[in-house]
Amino acid sequence: MFTGIVEAVGTLKALKKHGHGYEILVETPESFKLKERVKLGDSIANNGVCLTVTAMSGNAFYADVSAETVKCTCLGDYAKGHKLNLELACTPSTHLGGHIVQGHVDGIGTVVSKHTLDEAYDIWIKAPNELLRYIAPKGSIAVDGVSLTVNELKGDTFRLTLIPHTQSNVNFDNFSEGNKVNLECDVLARYLERLFAYRLNQGSTSLNISNTKNNLQQNNLQQNNLQQNNVSNSKREKSSAITMSSLLMNGFK
Repeated sequence: MFTGIVEAVGTLKALKKHGHGYEILVETPESFKLKERVKLGDSIANNGVCLTVTAMSGNAFYADVSAETVKCTCLGDYAKGHKLNLELACTPSTHLGGHIVQGHVDGIGTVVSKHTLDEAYDIWIKAPNELLRYIAPKGSIAVDGVSLTVNELKGDTFRLTLIPHTQSNVNFDNFSEGNKVNLECDVLARYLERLFAYRLNQGSTSLNISNTKNNLQQNNLQQNNLQQNNVSNSKREKSSAITMSSLLMNGFK
């Protein structure tokens, strides 16, 4: 798990095709302290994509990119020299300065405009239609691994504001018009949607079961009533026959 607070900006040194995926080599700055803080098997977010460290060489690390990751992220479009926002996986004692980020990219967005606002920048990003229901005004979203606040929604686009501190601590150049960015929506929204969908399905199933029970009860009631009517009719017939016979035996004509 991550928080969306970028620790350093690394550089993609190699991107080697490996089956349907890739093996990448990422160089980290001295400030990231790779050798002191990272061991084999640890997770590092690369532009918001959670990858496992498979090997290290100096200040650089290797990681495998699966076919699924290539399909869902921008990683397959990167070239040597591309800058990557880096964040080491958090621990229970990590300060949660951003929001809960899994490193599981939901889709790819496109930067449609970038305008100055005093010392800050307003960035408009177009999101895939299937992600729009998870994006809420004043909610959080991870863009290339950066935890940011959604300030406005308009159609299929949303607006972010990047303050000077953020600009100087992330790969700000990638927030340029026309560039593709990795998007991860708030995980809470996804789980809430799944929970409601499950409960609705369970409610529908319960309703069907209830209707079936009611139908069975009505059928049983109808059968019981029919049986009671038959018994009553039979008793009346027997009663009439006995009475008539008795009358005849007693000379009633």
